[in-house]
Amino acid sequence: MNTLTISYPREVLWALGQEPDEFEAQSRLLLAVKLYEVGKLSTGLAAQLAGVPRITFMFLLGQHGLSPFGETEDELEEDLANARQARRRE
Repeated sequence: MNTLTISYPREVLWALGQEPDEFEAQSRLLLAVKLYEVGKLSTGLAAQLAGVPRITFMFLLGQHGLSPFGETEDELEEDLANARQARRRE
């Protein structure tokens, strides 16, 4: 697995009222949500990036005003293909 390191000032933690682990988990989730939103990642890959189960990620999408289901037939087909591919790897 690859690692991404981001430096941030301590004041960010103070401004958000969060501990480092909370901020880092939220940052991973927000990155995953955004990459899903712009169509760069499927729900499965975005969930992996966020470090949560896929069903949890799909629920969290709703909290961010996004649908876990593709808006077009092509997007639904892509999600299905990704799910089938992931199942074959298991």
